[in-house]
Amino acid sequence: MPYINVQITQGSTREQKETLVREMTDSLVRVLGKQPEHIHIVIEEIADENWGYAGMLTDEWKRQQGKQS
Repeated sequence: MPYINVQITQGSTREQKETLVREMTDSLVRVLGKQPEHIHIVIEEIADENWGYAGMLTDEWKRQQGKQS
Protein backbone atom coordinates (compact mmCIF):
# COMPACT_ATOMS: atom_id res chain seq x y z
CA MET A 1 0.00 0.00 0.00
CA PRO A 2 1.89 3.10 -1.18
CA TYR A 3 1.69 6.14 1.05
CA ILE A 4 2.98 9.50 -0.17
CA ASN A 5 3.26 12.54 2.07
CA VAL A 6 3.63 15.84 0.21
CA GLN A 7 4.61 18.92 2.18
CA ILE A 8 4.09 22.26 0.47
CA THR A 9 3.73 25.85 1.56
CA GLN A 10 0.19 27.19 1.61
CA GLY A 11 -1.34 28.78 -1.44
CA SER A 12 -2.10 25.98 -3.89
CA THR A 13 -5.63 25.79 -5.25
CA ARG A 14 -7.89 22.78 -4.83
CA GLU A 15 -7.57 22.16 -8.57
CA GLN A 16 -3.76 22.11 -8.32
CA LYS A 17 -3.92 19.63 -5.46
CA GLU A 18 -6.40 17.45 -7.37
CA THR A 19 -4.01 17.40 -10.33
CA LEU A 20 -1.07 16.56 -8.09
CA VAL A 21 -2.91 13.63 -6.49
CA ARG A 22 -4.16 12.34 -9.84
CA GLU A 23 -0.74 12.52 -11.51
CA MET A 24 1.09 10.94 -8.57
CA THR A 25 -1.48 8.14 -8.53
CA ASP A 26 -1.14 7.64 -12.28
CA SER A 27 2.65 7.41 -11.93
CA LEU A 28 2.45 4.75 -9.22
CA VAL A 29 0.00 2.75 -11.31
CA ARG A 30 2.17 3.05 -14.43
CA VAL A 31 5.63 2.61 -12.90
CA LEU A 32 4.96 0.20 -10.01
CA GLY A 33 1.77 -1.49 -11.19
CA LYS A 34 -0.12 -0.47 -8.05
CA GLN A 35 -3.91 -0.37 -7.82
CA PRO A 36 -5.29 3.17 -7.44
CA GLU A 37 -7.52 2.14 -4.53
CA HIS A 38 -4.40 1.09 -2.58
CA ILE A 39 -2.62 4.44 -2.97
CA HIS A 40 -2.84 7.04 -0.20
CA ILE A 41 -1.58 10.59 -0.70
CA VAL A 42 -1.57 13.20 2.06
CA ILE A 43 -0.93 16.86 1.31
CA GLU A 44 0.29 18.91 4.25
CA GLU A 45 0.18 22.66 3.78
CA ILE A 46 2.68 24.49 5.93
CA ALA A 47 2.48 28.21 6.66
CA ASP A 48 5.31 30.22 5.12
CA GLU A 49 6.38 31.33 8.59
CA ASN A 50 6.95 27.66 9.51
CA TRP A 51 9.15 26.81 6.51
CA GLY A 52 12.79 27.79 6.22
CA TYR A 53 14.47 28.48 2.91
CA ALA A 54 17.81 30.06 2.01
CA GLY A 55 18.60 30.72 5.65
CA MET A 56 15.38 32.53 6.48
CA LEU A 57 11.70 31.90 6.95
CA THR A 58 9.87 31.60 3.66
CA ASP A 59 7.51 34.50 4.37
CA GLU A 60 10.52 36.79 4.81
CA TRP A 61 12.23 35.37 1.71
CA LYS A 62 9.07 36.03 -0.32
CA ARG A 63 8.87 39.60 1.03
CA GLN A 64 12.46 40.21 -0.03
CA GLN A 65 11.82 38.79 -3.48
CA GLY A 66 8.85 41.13 -3.88
CA LYS A 67 11.01 44.12 -2.96
CA GLN A 68 13.59 43.19 -5.59
CA SER A 69 11.07 42.94 -8.43
